[in-house]
Amino acid sequence: MNLSAENIKEIAEEVINNSGYFLIDFLVRGFGKNTVIEIYVDGEKYISADDCSKVSREINNRLSSLIQPEDNYRLDVSSPGVDKPLKFIQQFPKHLNKKFELSYKEATSTKKTTGKLTEVKGEILRFLLNNNEELVLNFKDIIKAKVIISFS
Repeated sequence: MNLSAENIKEIAEEVINNSGYFLIDFLVRGFGKNTVIEIYVDGEKYISADDCSKVSREINNRLSSLIQPEDNYRLDVSSPGVDKPLKFIQQFPKHLNKKFELSYKEATSTKKTTGKLTEVKGEILRFLLNNNEELVLNFKDIIKAKVIISFS
């Protein structure tokens, strides 16, 4: 494959941004005919399999004009899934009233807790903790935020 991972990522980001989504993660693994390009996209609203397919087709179209015909690769485009931590503030509003597992900075220490997301206002997030206390965090202080899946 003659394209570098950086060039592929640049193309993917352009397609993803033009589609109204944002790039969560990007990975190129393997080499030669065993190259796999993994791309995770998300949006301010839930992203569907159809959305991923559209992005995948557009990235493939852009790559096919730049990659040699003998080069073989597999392109996987998907949403990050529930097991991945949220990376961008734009991902939070669609998870209002859901429970989170949080790691965050407070002064010089790191704290962990769980709580329900009750509000997103600019860069400020409000969580209702299990003891009914409210936790107000600036997005930049969040180290890791992961939605806790509930089956009840």
